[in-house]
Amino acid sequence: MSAGSARSLLLTVLGELVMPNSDSVWTSSLLYVLTGLGIEEQTARQAIARGAAAGWIKAHRHGREVQWELTESGRHLIEEGAQRVHSMSAETEPWDGNWVIVLVSIPQSQRAVRKKLYSALSWEGFGNPTSGVWLSPHPDRRAGVQKVVDDLALRESALVFVGQSLPIGLREDEIVRQAWDLDEVTAKYEQLLIRFSGLRPEPGDPLLFTHIQLVSEWQRFPFLDPQLPEALLPNWIGRRAALVFTQLRSEWYEDAQARWREVVRETSPK
Repeated sequence: MSAGSARSLLLTVLGELVMPNSDSVWTSSLLYVLTGLGIEEQTARQAIARGAAAGWIKAHRHGREVQWELTESGRHLIEEGAQRVHSMSAETEPWDGNWVIVLVSIPQSQRAVRKKLYSALSWEGFGNPTSGVWLSPHPDRRAGVQKVVDDLALRESALVFVGQSLPIGLREDEIVRQAWDLDEVTAKYEQLLIRFSGLRPEPGDPLLFTHIQLVSEWQRFPFLDPQLPEALLPNWIGRRAALVFTQLRSEWYEDAQARWREVVRETSPK
């Protein structure tokens, strides 16, 4: 596994196991799970160090042992991610037809800013149907747009408004096809369903590790899937995948928590 995957798995362990039980954890307990997931110990230690450098956790030394405590920033990051994950399976109101539309003109001389803008808007779930135009069918994401525009100092280059499309130019189904690469997202959903559907891990470590792998994989999807309303994207595989994920996580959650508490007792310094 790469260091990047180790870092994402660490964040999953912190959010799914550490935070619900205690805001602190020994290095040895983290290493037990991370190495059990197939990460080499050195890579796991690097991921922990990078998590500390990123401000997720802070260290408390007890002799030669280190205990890690979640920071306020770390808890906020986990809670924010949990909200995005929950939104994947939450019931939503029927779409009212309104889009948040962002028009931004950035000169070629500011290519670096343009790249940051595109990355940030994509992260917020916005699609790009044509040059300089970004949109989302979720008006509640205006706050995210505000932060992106402010952070990149683009207030004088951006027009942002909410409105409905007219039967002129691209139809809504054509807008969707041009704005988002849904074929790639579909393929990733299919891989997830093939990997986890019908899986029945043995109790103990197999269940614990499979549970963490499932949650870690699923946490990527809120940032891949624009979560388009059914009116724009009927029979979307993402809604079926969300049901499978919710069911499996619910089935495995308590047993995974119980095994984690055993791991903490077994690996904590005596």
